[in-house]
This record gives sequence, C-alpha cells and structure tokens, in this order.
Amino acid sequence: MTLQLSNTLTGEREDFEPVDDDAVTLYLCGLTTSDPAHVGHARTWTHTDVVHRWLEYLGYDVRHVENFTDVNEKIVARVGEVGEDEAEVARHYTESFIEDMRALNLKRADVYPRVSEHIDEIVAMVETLVEEGYAYESNGSVYFDVTADDDYGKLSNQDLDESEVQGDEDELAEKRNPADFALWKAGGVDPAEIAEHQHEGAAPAEEAAQQAQTWDSPWGEGRPGWHIECSAMSTTHLGETFDIHVAGSDLVFPHNENEIAQSECATGQEFSKYWLHTGMVQVADEKMSSSLQNFTTARAAIEEFGVDVLRTFFVSTVYSADPTFSEETLAEAEERWERLERGYERAVEAADSVDAYANAADPALREAVESARADFESAMNDDLNTREAMAALLELASAVNAHVDDRDRYDFPGLKRAIDAFEELGGDVFGLSFGGSDGGEVRVAEDLVELVLDLREREREAGNYERADELRDRLDDIGVAVEDGDDGPTYRFE
Repeated sequence: MTLQLSNTLTGEREDFEPVDDDAVTLYLCGLTTSDPAHVGHARTWTHTDVVHRWLEYLGYDVRHVENFTDVNEKIVARVGEVGEDEAEVARHYTESFIEDMRALNLKRADVYPRVSEHIDEIVAMVETLVEEGYAYESNGSVYFDVTADDDYGKLSNQDLDESEVQGDEDELAEKRNPADFALWKAGGVDPAEIAEHQHEGAAPAEEAAQQAQTWDSPWGEGRPGWHIECSAMSTTHLGETFDIHVAGSDLVFPHNENEIAQSECATGQEFSKYWLHTGMVQVADEKMSSSLQNFTTARAAIEEFGVDVLRTFFVSTVYSADPTFSEETLAEAEERWERLERGYERAVEAADSVDAYANAADPALREAVESARADFESAMNDDLNTREAMAALLELASAVNAHVDDRDRYDFPGLKRAIDAFEELGGDVFGLSFGGSDGGEVRVAEDLVELVLDLREREREAGNYERADELRDRLDDIGVAVEDGDDGPTYRFE
C-alpha cells in the first residue's frame, strides 16, 4: 500500500511522491526560545519523529530540518530573568529544548538552524522580493504586498478581501494594505511590544529592549520579520522545493500562509509539496498554550509519567486530532503501555525458556503476528494513523498472552516473530522501549553521575579527599568532566 497523506494545501488525501525517489526532505517549524517546551510542543515533536521513523521504515533516507527561533520580542521580554541579553536568553531555552528532545527519545534532525545564523539569507530573500515587485520598503521596514501574489490565501483558503489585518497598529500607517506583513522591521524592539510578555524577575521593558539584537541591511539597521525566517532557513538547508512541512494547526494562518507566499514569489518554485498540521493538546476545553499559562512542561510530564507512557499518549491519537491532557487520558496511556510492555516481556520470557521449541508451532500466534504487522503498516500508510497502528500492537500483545497462557510448549519461531514486531514497529517506529532503553539513556546517565557526585561530596565533607579525588578521576576516565565552583560541582559529557 502506498503511503497517503492528508495535505492541508489541497484539502485532499494524496499518494506520497517525494521529489527524490530515494530520499525525503522534512521540515518542522520549531519553537521560539522564550519559554520551556510544554506537552503540546512535545506532541508535535513526537508525531514528527514518528513521520521520520516511518519514512525510514519504508526505506527512504530522510533529511530532517527543525529550526530554533532565537530572535523574537518574547525572548527579549525574558532579559534579566534567565539571561542578560536576547542571545543569552535564547541560548538558555535552546539548551533546555535539546535536553527535552533527548529525554523524549526523538531522532536527531540533520540540522537545527537558528534565525541569528541566517540573517544574510533572510536579507537576500527580502532583496529578491523587493526586486521582483512583491515587497516594498517603508520607513526602513520592508513589507510583503499580498495583492501582488495571485495565490495568496491558498493554504488557509482565506479570501484576500476578507484577510485578517497583520502586524500591530503602528505598522498600519506604513503599509499599503492592512493584510501586508513585515519581512524586515526597522530599528530594534519597541518596549511596548515586550511589556505584555514579561514575567516576574525580568528587567524593565526599556532596559530589556536595549538588549535586543539588530543587524545592518540595505534598508537600515533592523530585525527580520517572523515569517521570513522559516522560508530562508528551510530553503537554505532543503532546497527551493522540499517534500513535507510539519507545523501546529495554529500556524496555518498567518505563519504558514506567509511562508508559502514569500518563498514561492522569491524562487518561482513550489515551496513544500505536502503540509501536515498537528492538532492542539487541550486542557479543560482550552488549547495548551504558554500564553494561557495552562501548560505542563515537557520535562515535568516526562518526570511524572515516563517517556513510554507519554509517547503512548501521543500516538494513541492521530496527529491531526486535538487530544485532552488529563489524569484520565494519561491513565489510559499508562494502561496501554503496561499491556504492551507485559506482552513483549512474556514473549521474551517464553522464547528464552527451555519450553520453547521449533516444532511447537502455533498457527494462531503466527497468523496474529502477521496480521498485526499488516494492520500496523496499513494504518501508518493511511495518513499516519497511529491510533489504529497502536490497536494492532495491542492485539499482538493479546495474542502473545493467549499463546503463553494456553500452552506448556511454546512456539519459538512464532514468539521470535512477535518479538521482532514489537521491536521494529513499537520500538523503531513508535520510539517505545521494546528491547532497550526507554529513551532515557541520557537522563539515566545524568542521574548516575549526580549520584557519584553526591557520594564525592560526602567523602569531601568527611575529610576523605583522596577518595573524593579518585571518584572525580574515575568520572573523567569515562568522559565526564567535573568542574568545582562556588555553587557546587558541575559536569559535562565529553
């Protein structure tokens, strides 16, 4: 069965046909580095990760790019709270995101571009749009003229005459049309822009605004607009036309709509062939959002529920759904994961027992394994239907339990096939911990290092300095560099 995807751009379910028959290019709109990642972000990360894994299962090489937005007024609003300037705040949250990604057992992207590293590409794209008549300069800022693009609105299906006003009120006097959007903004950040985003402990808005980054451009000193960044970074690393663009459904308009317009007007080429939009995690009938302050951080959820339960929760609904994050839904996910884990463990225990024989064939088990694999593959090729694919794995667990409960002599080949299916489908595709770590290897290593450091501190407090030095040297031998400071020891993996 051919992989089919529901393409937001066309509103149709389409056969997937990549630009290159052997390789797939994949872009995910990444996060703005101004707040901790929450469960909603983690769900989009995980479903994108499953897309990546499924494409590899189908035999494709995957080039995966995901950006970090490290230039934004929301970042400036954090100055004084978690960093002394915009770049330092962005670095703080970028580091936090990477730690969360590793803890969630996400496959690494090939590139994690940042806006601050692509100013030259952004300026060049804006220059092209001005030269081609799709954008215009006004008081040192540059705006995209939506009336110049005949296809504007094709993703969100908005009529141009009814298109929403974009930008703040101060921009309206500078723009030809209310729906035009900024490609380049003159000057720095207006303190009024960041005041509404500030948290306790942040520097006053006037002081914080002084720490915003600016760059030279043909139109004067300024900063890039929000939408142009993704166009510049994606085309830089994936080419003018790439295969799949993933984003949250809240970004369809204006962000993704503007991406398409400016990219295709600048290059004259199709931007992304397939657009996949993930649903929004709901909390008490509202979407989980940093701005609403109704979120659970990804890190807190991992610590409370574990990676496998959390990933099971994510893939138990299709990527486009809007699941509810609650005690009930997490309890259901935990029950599903425990069923899968127990089924896998029983298959391993039975296969490794003295009562497993090659001639103890169980046709029902072998048929169940083949059926589960076929159902899983069919579901995933049907617009990445992880809900039905999960159901296939649960049926496999039930078949293993029935086999082990009903027999004294076990079907080793049948059990081996079941184990392979758990590891390949649940492990390699869903990223669950069948046959290995639950994705927390880094987290476990950190916990062990901290345990050794606690022991070292106790040895130092007891005056056993030679023993404390031995523990530090042993950590160094295995690639953990320890540095002592006024606030205690810190470490890094080398």
